Amino acid sequence: MDKNNKLVALVTGATGGIGSAICKKLADQGYTVVANYRNLAKAQEWQNAMKAAGYNFAIFEGDVTSYESVGGMVAKIEAEVGSVDILVNNAGITKDGRFLKMSPEQWREVMSTNLDSVFNCTRHVIGKMVERGFGRIINISSVNGQRGQFGQTNYSAAKAGMHGFTKSLAMEVADKGVTVNTLSPGYIGTDMVMAVKEEIRNQIIAGIPVKRLGTPDEIASAVVYLSSDAAGFMTGANLSINGGQHVY
Repeated sequence: MDKNNKLVALVTGATGGIGSAICKKLADQGYTVVANYRNLAKAQEWQNAMKAAGYNFAIFEGDVTSYESVGGMVAKIEAEVGSVDILVNNAGITKDGRFLKMSPEQWREVMSTNLDSVFNCTRHVIGKMVERGFGRIINISSVNGQRGQFGQTNYSAAKAGMHGFTKSLAMEVADKGVTVNTLSPGYIGTDMVMAVKEEIRNQIIAGIPVKRLGTPDEIASAVVYLSSDAAGFMTGANLSINGGQHVY
């Protein structure tokens, strides 16, 4: 389906803890993984660390909040690697604050990075997926998009919006060989979470029924499944991986 006769997977937000695990797990399964970046210095540092771990990932610049920037990135990936068969929309930020004090900038930045990016990236790759009769769109949401969270009206709204996007698009392309699904992680033991004060981290863990944080590999394993032929009958779904923190 591409120049290397291997499926191409594009991962946004690749340099974070979950993104890195997703890239490695997909590569371990034989996918050609390409990583999106916005900050070149950080991306090169990440790329070198991945090489030291035995992974050779190509990195491509693109501002996921910009439709035009993503279009240029996807065109370059298609020219240098091949058409994107699997898209993992993993890019995301937080700008927390109580709504009564939340600025329009805090709202817009989170909505643009976490939700507009899903439109921008998906819109540029799904046409060729439909033409080829195969594609996988995987949107990384959050438990807080399902249950809400104090101080995160912007983040929760964006993450809930991702699954609304998933459900509707899944219906549109279900008969085209393209699946669209959401993953909603709970608290995962990334570097960012582990940097939280131990006292606060322990309070978080106490509220998780399985009494531990999730691991990036657990999220990445679910991405691998959703990318596979075995998941061809699953579309429009939301996989909750939160240790029982939110059940419904």
